[in-house]
Amino acid sequence: MLKLGVNRNMYELYIKRKLDVILSLTALILLIPLFVILALLIRIKIGKGVIFKQKRVGKDEKVFTLYKFRTMNNKRDKKGKLLPDEQRLSEFGKKLRSTSLDELPELINILKGDMSIVGPRPLFPHYLPYYTKEERLRHKIKPGLTGLAQINGRNTLGWAERFQYDIDYVKNITFLNDLKIIYKTFVVTINRLNVLSGKELTMPNLDEERSDTNAK
Repeated sequence: MLKLGVNRNMYELYIKRKLDVILSLTALILLIPLFVILALLIRIKIGKGVIFKQKRVGKDEKVFTLYKFRTMNNKRDKKGKLLPDEQRLSEFGKKLRSTSLDELPELINILKGDMSIVGPRPLFPHYLPYYTKEERLRHKIKPGLTGLAQINGRNTLGWAERFQYDIDYVKNITFLNDLKIIYKTFVVTINRLNVLSGKELTMPNLDEERSDTNAK
């Protein structure tokens, strides 16, 4: 169990979760037609398995199953091994990612209580040994569909920068800040700002980066 102290306020304790439920449920109902259309397109253009499931780390470092729309196919080499991500990421998958439509199923995670609308993005379980003590503060709250890092550079940021935004958010959770982040998320998403994928991604995985640093 993660035991790092952060002062909680009334909004976070009593209001934030209620807003998560109301907003995610409303969005799921309104977006049913879009979900159906995207599911059909993914089935036609990418293949079977419309929903992609992956283990991520949530509040108090508990692992949960994250839901996304599939953006990569399951093509394998002659030995039966999956091809590299950039070779399996289709043009349609790139469009889903650039518009963040692939993340819509995470509304289910929010409704279930795995996530919040605003918070640090949930990362992989195998990254856990590589956080500093202060960086582990990001796991003191539920991960989010969007957050400070997503509106301030998204995946163009280095790990240290991302984590600093996460820590800043955890230490200052307010209704007004959440509203600002949600509004700026719409602006960033509509304008497709700071979105990299496939070969464009140059930042290494956290475990690879910090393993190399420790080795040096």
